[in-house]
Amino acid sequence: MPAILSRVAPRTFTVGSRLMASAARLETVPREEIHKEYDRKKTFYHKDLEIHLANPEQLKTKPLDPTKLKFGHTYADYMMTCDWDATSGWHHPKIEPIGELKIHPGAKVLHYASELFEGMKAYRGVDNKIRMFRPEMNMARMKRTAIRAALPDFDSEEMINVLTEMLRLDQEWVPNSDVCSLYMRPTLIGTDPTLGVGCATEAKMFVITGPVGAYYSTGFQPVSLLADSRFIRAFPGGVGAYKMGCNYAPTIWVGKEAASKNCQQVLWLYGENEDLTEVGTMNIFLFWKNEEGDMELITPPLHRGLILPGVTRDSLLELGREWGEYKVTERTLNMQEVKKALAEKRLYEMFGSGTACVVSPVGKILYHNKVTDEYEELHIPTMSSKHGVMQKFYNTINDIQYGRLIKDGWMRDI
Repeated sequence: MPAILSRVAPRTFTVGSRLMASAARLETVPREEIHKEYDRKKTFYHKDLEIHLANPEQLKTKPLDPTKLKFGHTYADYMMTCDWDATSGWHHPKIEPIGELKIHPGAKVLHYASELFEGMKAYRGVDNKIRMFRPEMNMARMKRTAIRAALPDFDSEEMINVLTEMLRLDQEWVPNSDVCSLYMRPTLIGTDPTLGVGCATEAKMFVITGPVGAYYSTGFQPVSLLADSRFIRAFPGGVGAYKMGCNYAPTIWVGKEAASKNCQQVLWLYGENEDLTEVGTMNIFLFWKNEEGDMELITPPLHRGLILPGVTRDSLLELGREWGEYKVTERTLNMQEVKKALAEKRLYEMFGSGTACVVSPVGKILYHNKVTDEYEELHIPTMSSKHGVMQKFYNTINDIQYGRLIKDGWMRDI
């Protein structure tokens, strides 16, 4: 156990000043961190991390049954914050008991959506070790988004090392369950108190975490999708490929429209051809026999900038190509191709992919036919498919995340 968890440790200390000289602690500090260039204009540093330990009365009671937790309603004991300003660069990162943020009402995030975030998870494996799932991919995406949002850049490994410290402090919040996990939400916001559209001169990075229960407590539940090309999520040249809050707020009303038609999610279409892009907040996959007679896993491509480059999406594509059991393709596909494949009984499975659920089966599409201005019900045979492609993906990713299966480079021990 790291020295920071010792009962005799002071309530506040800096990782670098107190622990860098400790032989035990040196084992937890990456060797390259000690020798790398130090420039706070470029990044914050793990060795500058200040840890403010919670008092006993600040520690919350852990949930007795994590499988019943509702997503995003329960938080762990600690949060991380780190301020930035254009003059000094990054300040020292801090881990402290979770609490409210104080920002000026003129802060840019409140007026111009100067904001971005990530969603990632840590898992307690069957060997009781805690690991993060592919955190370097989340950090790479967060850095790309920060550049697009004109917010400050940072070093991925420094961030991952700070997240690791958070997990060590909050390790009791990582559920001892092979269906639950600890969700992690790194967020970066513009905070300078000046009205007027422009680059933020002050910003704040913060991270909150919380345990989440099983996404499917009673097995897979197929979802119904509203597909209506009158509603558009993203467009070329926009920010659909970045994880910004401004991509999500405009979808909420459309989601309400879908719910009013007994649909759980929206299948986002784009353009005159009604190209498939995403499903809800997930990437979309189809498993079918293509018109050339090949069994194929297909998903929309990234190059148009219409969809988020999901970590789970990348993982499924890599596994599918490794298995070599069918063709794996990234290309544009549209609703007419889906309808034709269904009519010819060539479409076997359709499912979304994402951090929260790994995969989510699609059972029905309520499609608005723009020619007739009427809705059509398209039934997708995902749950009755004998091919089991979605199920194999779910089982494999689940086994990797909980340590039953080793996939080199995918899990980061804390």
